[in-house]
Amino acid sequence: MLELKNIVFEVPVDEHSSKTKRIIDDLSLTIEDGKFTVITGPNGGGKSTLAKLIMGIEQPTSGTILFNGEDVTHASITERANLGIGYGFQQPARFKGMKVKKLLELAAGKRLPALQCNEYLSKVGLCSAAYLTREVDKSLSGGEVKRIEIATMLARDPKLAIYDEPEAGIDLWSFDRLTETFRDIHEARDDRSIVIISHQERIIQLADDIVCLRDGRIEDAGPRDEIMPKLGLADRAQFGCTLTTPTELHLTKIPTTC
Repeated sequence: MLELKNIVFEVPVDEHSSKTKRIIDDLSLTIEDGKFTVITGPNGGGKSTLAKLIMGIEQPTSGTILFNGEDVTHASITERANLGIGYGFQQPARFKGMKVKKLLELAAGKRLPALQCNEYLSKVGLCSAAYLTREVDKSLSGGEVKRIEIATMLARDPKLAIYDEPEAGIDLWSFDRLTETFRDIHEARDDRSIVIISHQERIIQLADDIVCLRDGRIEDAGPRDEIMPKLGLADRAQFGCTLTTPTELHLTKIPTTC
């Protein structure tokens, strides 16, 4: 279980100023084990910052973060990863000289047979034969790198998986596969928790719980069936939510046929 208690995160207004701007404002949130939680809201509302605070990429100005009862407020990224927290970046890093298979093995912490690697890649819409021996460098598109990172998260299988806008840079066909993958993971592992930062309605509809964040505060939160009716078309625009249709995903489709 993840518990955030009275979290505050402030940053300087500018490089030389003593004044600060509050990005996360006295936020408290509990994510139960086995829950699929989607955090949504307008751009600039603090969603990605909140995800980084959970992972330890940023440190809170004040407040407490507990994971399975252990205080991890000031724990390092490595310490949190060892406890079972995983993080998928909105813009994944590239690793020149690192092949996809090796990256999957590092994530899993063990050698992996090609068949298992193929399973992880196919779940994110990539053909193993075309990608296992490729380097995770500039030769890959942003969408390809994003899908490979999600595959490494599947290989790692963390207790708490945090995905920051996993749909970003993903074509429509792969987005369909991705939503199916999130659904399958959630249904297969009731002891694993998923937190996704997203504006996409189809991802929001997968959630057990929805958290609407605005100006660093929780504006609304609760079970999907309770929150979704409040997100009418006008409210979707207000919260920054979008409908997932082919016309909204103007990205090149990458064939996955082997």
